[in-house]
Amino acid sequence: MTTSEPYLLIELHYFPCLEYFTQYFKYNTIVLEGHENYVKQSYRNRCYILGANGKLQLTVPVIHGRKKIPIREIQIDHSQNWLNIHHRSLKSAYGKAPFFEFYFDFFESVFQKRYKFLFDLNYQLLTVCLKILGLTNSLKISESYLSNEDGRFSDLRDEINPKSSFYNRTFYQPKSYHQVFGKDFVNNLSLIDLLMNEGPNSAAIMRQYTV
Repeated sequence: MTTSEPYLLIELHYFPCLEYFTQYFKYNTIVLEGHENYVKQSYRNRCYILGANGKLQLTVPVIHGRKKIPIREIQIDHSQNWLNIHHRSLKSAYGKAPFFEFYFDFFESVFQKRYKFLFDLNYQLLTVCLKILGLTNSLKISESYLSNEDGRFSDLRDEINPKSSFYNRTFYQPKSYHQVFGKDFVNNLSLIDLLMNEGPNSAAIMRQYTV
């Protein structure tokens, strides 16, 4: 991978959290890890939203028969009813949010394509999110598994994960914004929570989050 400016190397997530997106405000060039092996119980196939009953996990079921499978070969298990579950959950959580009608169709059009591979689904959702935020990052997919022994890029692969709180890192400074449900603000949900509630203000809010 050759580029003249500092860049970020990170894996793709499903509907990434706010902590993840802070890094997209710091780097013009983002290299997405395309040669790792799939990691279970990570943000690669899950996200968190806020519903009437609190924080809700949405998981994309995948087919993984053997232990080590290249990320770009991970197939979505469409035999499960996950699409309807996610669609219904998102409408229930954000149907009354101020900007639901402005943005939901963008994401629904991605779901309707029924992508075979998780990597492709995540990539398309990411590009939609960046477009709504008005970000013009240069997105590249790694051509091989990269070593960072010489420190030539910022390597955040596996750094942002649901097993470790964002409080353990220094990427994200949480501040509250309007949320449809709950008396207590819930930090670091999927970006979709911020978009549906704050709309065009989302990018300005994200800049405040970025450390």
